[in-house]
Amino acid sequence: MKEITVNKKAYHDYFIIDKYEAGLSLLGTEIKSIRKGKVQLKDSYVSFIDNEAYIKGMHIAVYKEGNRFNHDETRERKLLLHKSEIIKIYNKTKLQGFTVIPLRLYLKDGRAKLEIALAKGKDLYDKREDSKIRSMEMEAKKAIKQWR
Repeated sequence: MKEITVNKKAYHDYFIIDKYEAGLSLLGTEIKSIRKGKVQLKDSYVSFIDNEAYIKGMHIAVYKEGNRFNHDETRERKLLLHKSEIIKIYNKTKLQGFTVIPLRLYLKDGRAKLEIALAKGKDLYDKREDSKIRSMEMEAKKAIKQWR
């Protein structure tokens, strides 16, 4: 399993509730750009249209060696999930107010997979609390390292 990119902003801005693995419906030049690592998940999200899941805002750079049939960089891409998973995720977003965001993109057996998550947005004080805990842990690690 080769990890291509991670959405670090997702862990900062959201509480992650549940994770799912989804395949992607891609064009030939898109998978070539993904293998080169030219992908950005920063402002992307998952939406549902006609009982199908699509990822919006995911940026895959144009493949440099591609020809006139190159892909659009930020087009909607269909996510390949089981119907029961789509219904389950869709119901949680509508009834409980969760958001579906991508966490990471990786290659598994030569195929691009996207890890998506049901997430709840953090408030500002939650973000401050997380950064405070993280800094305290770093200080403790430094103190232990110096003490040895």
